[in-house]
Amino acid sequence: MIEAVVRAGSIRKAAEDMNITASALNRRIQGFESEFGWDIFERLPRGMRLNPAGEVLMQHIRAQMSDLARVQSQVADLSGLRRGHVSIACSQALLPYFLPKHISSYRTEHPNVTFSINIRDREQAERDLSTFESDLALVFEPVHMVDFEILQAIPQPVNAVFRKGHELASKDELRLRDCLEYPCVLPTSNYGVRNLLEIGAKRIRRTLTPVIETESFELIRHYILNENAVGFQIPIGLSRSEVTETDFKAITEKDIPNGQLYLGQKKGRVLPVASSRFAAQLSTVLENNYKQD
Repeated sequence: MIEAVVRAGSIRKAAEDMNITASALNRRIQGFESEFGWDIFERLPRGMRLNPAGEVLMQHIRAQMSDLARVQSQVADLSGLRRGHVSIACSQALLPYFLPKHISSYRTEHPNVTFSINIRDREQAERDLSTFESDLALVFEPVHMVDFEILQAIPQPVNAVFRKGHELASKDELRLRDCLEYPCVLPTSNYGVRNLLEIGAKRIRRTLTPVIETESFELIRHYILNENAVGFQIPIGLSRSEVTETDFKAITEKDIPNGQLYLGQKKGRVLPVASSRFAAQLSTVLENNYKQD
């Protein structure tokens, strides 16, 4: 009931989702607040949002739901059903190739396990873990890492992405200044790739002036096919095995330092069985295929 109102942002929308009247839902909320002893919502002209007391309560509810899911997963595992649900907060780079491949591999062995994939920037992914919205996070260059337990970390250089036949592909050593001679399509500042590009630009005393700035890596990938432009991505989000019209090349570490892709969970949390096993699988894959000697 409470989570439905939080998700919808208003009594009316939540009531529609629950197929009850708004007045009935409002009475339930008021009854709960009376029994709880504190108001948990701010009543706004255009909706409802949790007040500080409500935030604390919501955190408790989600923690309880997480514990229940873990127990259900353990009981199912004991019975041989191997059921469960895995929720992952991840950077967009993990979507095209990495996660589809490894979720499919996991579900081959455990077909009753389901997944939810939550696209998050590096700060949102950490927040998802702390609020139990996601069990695991796969995030490039996290911001705070206060409540982040690292399960695996791998280096990822920034790659320039361009259409096939581009002049940059023939460079023996690709420098950032070479890329900046072309129109650049950049991710917004809340993404780790952009942060590393800013560091690199300062090193060579240049300013990034994108022709397009976007939160969508799909837009970056497709726009470079329409103009002689350059985008940027990390290797785990790219593939040489797929036949595409794009090409890519790593920018030298002389200009841009390698970033780190982290697999993590909420610090101190005991994960449900399915999530724990999937995390172990991903950790092994990352260790074996992406770690540098």
